[in-house]
Amino acid sequence: IAMPHSIRQRTNPNSPYMRKNGPKWRNQQNSEAVNPTNAYEYGLSFPTGYTAFKALISARVVSAIWSHISDCDETFNYWEPGHYMLYGKGLQTWEYSPKYALRSYTYLLFQLVPAFLYNAVLRPDKLFIFYFQRCLLAVTCSACEVYFYKSVCREFGIHVGRLTLIFQLFSAGMYVASSAFLPSTFSMYMTMLSIGAWYHRKYELAVFLTALSSFLSWPFAALIGVPIAIDMLFMRKDLMKFTKWCIISLCIILLPMVRIDSLYFGRLTVAPLNIVMYNVFSTHGPDLYGVEPWYYYVLNGFLNFNFIYLSALVTPIALLAVSKLVSVNARNPACLPYSLSILPLYLWLMVFTLQPHKEERFLFPIYPLICLCGALTVDAMQKLYFRVFVRTGQHYLHHTSHLVFPTVFITSLLGVTRILALYKGYHAPMDTYMELSKMTAEGNLPTLNYFNICVGKEWYRFPSSFFLPDDRWNLMFLKSEFRGQLPKYYAEESGTSIIPDYMNDVNKEEPTRYGNVTSCHFLVDLDLSTSSEFEPNYSQQIEKWVLVKSIPFLDNYRTRKWVRAFYIPYIWEKNVVWGSYNLLQARKMRVQPSKY
Repeated sequence: IAMPHSIRQRTNPNSPYMRKNGPKWRNQQNSEAVNPTNAYEYGLSFPTGYTAFKALISARVVSAIWSHISDCDETFNYWEPGHYMLYGKGLQTWEYSPKYALRSYTYLLFQLVPAFLYNAVLRPDKLFIFYFQRCLLAVTCSACEVYFYKSVCREFGIHVGRLTLIFQLFSAGMYVASSAFLPSTFSMYMTMLSIGAWYHRKYELAVFLTALSSFLSWPFAALIGVPIAIDMLFMRKDLMKFTKWCIISLCIILLPMVRIDSLYFGRLTVAPLNIVMYNVFSTHGPDLYGVEPWYYYVLNGFLNFNFIYLSALVTPIALLAVSKLVSVNARNPACLPYSLSILPLYLWLMVFTLQPHKEERFLFPIYPLICLCGALTVDAMQKLYFRVFVRTGQHYLHHTSHLVFPTVFITSLLGVTRILALYKGYHAPMDTYMELSKMTAEGNLPTLNYFNICVGKEWYRFPSSFFLPDDRWNLMFLKSEFRGQLPKYYAEESGTSIIPDYMNDVNKEEPTRYGNVTSCHFLVDLDLSTSSEFEPNYSQQIEKWVLVKSIPFLDNYRTRKWVRAFYIPYIWEKNVVWGSYNLLQARKMRVQPSKY
């Protein structure tokens, strides 16, 4: 197994690496990462791009296969329309009604092209399509992360780059976001590419990728590009290049997008404009879907990145302390000022913290920047420690490794324990719905023209129609304590262009969505030993239902927050309170459970 090349190997003209590959950094004099003098002073090992890619893709494929869908928006606004485009059947939310048209079919087409080809050529099971698509997202994320890693090494140095890579590799936040089928995840990919291009001084590419993120996935991702625009317009005075590439991006991305969406919706549609108008200028907007306190992102950030997130919050202070207290060589003037290069993170946090409606996915686009700024803070702490306690020596990295290794170990361990907590506590819905495919494959179902699988309070954990064996299966909603608007099935003919009945943009409950429990063949429910008028404990109604499958599911209400946050062996087993995620079969229908 080849070890990663060190800077000494990469810069020594007599090394085999240099003889084979040539001095790749010869022309990169604007990077503080590539100072040959410093390289000779200390041998700093770091992963090559290929090594980093292998490590990242291993972690991301694990996410693609074992992470659960944590946000119902991913299911109903992306997987379900995607299922409709592939198979002609799926659930439609009000955002896809031509009357409102907040979502873009172009984005879905762009993401699902490989799935279309895979399905057309091999006709696999729908579950294979689901996980195939997720694995593609994992590969895409890994490639973007490698580019970002190389860019960080170039702009901030090898040490900051390798810390950033490690933080990304083991963070629960990147685990959750990397394979999610969400616009905010695509914007995260584009953040890594656009910021990476910016750090490489490829301004044309940076502008184009920012536009791709803003138009195709999420208009608010344009906020990430504000510092790039500041750099081009006010520092480099390059108005012509900025304007030129804005126009090129508009023509290449937005115009075809408007054409495609208009064909699907049956009327002129500019989806990015519609979503901005609804979220910013409407009288109701996103606040209808819940509001959170200002500290929501602090708590959520700690869960997903632990101390890395807290470190990222104080990066400007740490860098200021280094500039005032530590006598270091001045940064290469070709490097971007810190006040600009890390500005996207704090600009994003400021804007989204001020919004009443907060969601975990809203921070996905800045997840890589959290890792970067966390790494910058650790690097700054090393310099400060060296200045205060050592003062003399060859290089601060020689004398501060005892600070780095515990930091990396603790943050990585916390990240892994959070990932394990998510899997062990909340993966049950995915496994429960897989049971349906097993039963179908084993021939344990009666010959019926259709099957109704019902959900009440557990509607938002439905993992998508990809988990229903074939087109005979229908999801049916039962009335619960939830009082918002639920999706409905697309019309069979011209489903994307027909304005569906009984849809609104104010999250008002639509009683027409509910079916009768007597029509259910199967029912999925969470048994927490509680019941109410609209949420009876179906699992206890043994005269009506037979238990087919039961999987433990963490009870959030009866488990302390500090216990459920991270998986700690023995403590979890002793303190976590479990419910049962149950697949129930109506007694009126004779069905044999699967063998496994």
